[in-house]
Amino acid sequence: MRFLATVAVLLWHYQHFAFVADAPVGLVRSELPFYRALFPFYEAGQSGVVIFWCISGFIFFWKYSSVVADGRMDGWTFFVYRLSRLYPLHFATLVLVAVLQVVYVAGHGFFFVYQDNDVSHFVPQLFMASDWLKVTGASFNGPIWSVSVEILVYAAFFLTLRIVPASPLLNLAVILAGIMSGTLVGKCFVFFYAGGLAAMARLAVANSPFRPKLEAIAGCASLAVPVALWLADVDPGELTGALLLVYTPILLFVCARHFALPQRVEDLLQAAGNMTYSCYLLHFPIQLMIALAFAWLERPIPYRDHLFWVAFVVSTLVAAYLTFRWFEAPAQRLIRNTLLRRQNAGQTSPVPLRQN
Repeated sequence: MRFLATVAVLLWHYQHFAFVADAPVGLVRSELPFYRALFPFYEAGQSGVVIFWCISGFIFFWKYSSVVADGRMDGWTFFVYRLSRLYPLHFATLVLVAVLQVVYVAGHGFFFVYQDNDVSHFVPQLFMASDWLKVTGASFNGPIWSVSVEILVYAAFFLTLRIVPASPLLNLAVILAGIMSGTLVGKCFVFFYAGGLAAMARLAVANSPFRPKLEAIAGCASLAVPVALWLADVDPGELTGALLLVYTPILLFVCARHFALPQRVEDLLQAAGNMTYSCYLLHFPIQLMIALAFAWLERPIPYRDHLFWVAFVVSTLVAAYLTFRWFEAPAQRLIRNTLLRRQNAGQTSPVPLRQN
């Protein structure tokens, strides 16, 4: 699911190739490559962000809720784990985009896609705090905004569990408060804690004699909802958020079931999961480099061409895999070894999705 959510955002941002400054020019989505097969991603791929948040909530409540609540994981360790997993690639791509945008604006008079690339936006970006207080518009490596918001939720998750035991009622209260806030930060809380509810449900039925029946019901629901929407030819429209809020936790509950798979398939799925954060943060810098290359060649970007699409997607995925293996994972081990100096500090773990 994490990989599919990443692909959704990647394809949603494919339209950047049609942008002049901060708006598309001459973009007809139905003319984009493989539109018939990929139209959900082209039309609603931005929903991958809230799915990220929901998956993050599931992972955090599944993996960390008990060890945080009973004090087995202290605040410093929790902070270092998040810092080591998220910050190195964020800093590297922030600096890369800042340099590339200087080159781009020198030749065009405007930035590529995201226009708020000044000191007042760069400083909050350094601390991954770009969207904590108010929405000021995406800047530099734009997709990082969703990770910035999620960091606040991480902090609330840790502090709350140190005071109040995890419970479905608490999660429901947070979800209601987030909905009523009407803010992006509130929306992140909503989906994060909804994912947490799915984790709680999965843990609660782990040893229940009714587990097979509950899994069957959830599995049927996860299939019935999209089939019903397709048969009824319903466009969720403004109800997309509400639908995902209900559907994504059900799907997470189903997918958390252990499936016996061949080792090669499990290795492939693990690799896909590991590279999601790098794919999320690398795809815009790659687009910017492509835009600079075609500007230098004085040729328009052939974004409607199928071969160009394949080259962009494949190069992004390959770059993401190599970046995780040769940059993210080593940086993570280095930071944990330096700041924690524990026997398990060198272990790596899959990123809890946010971004991001």
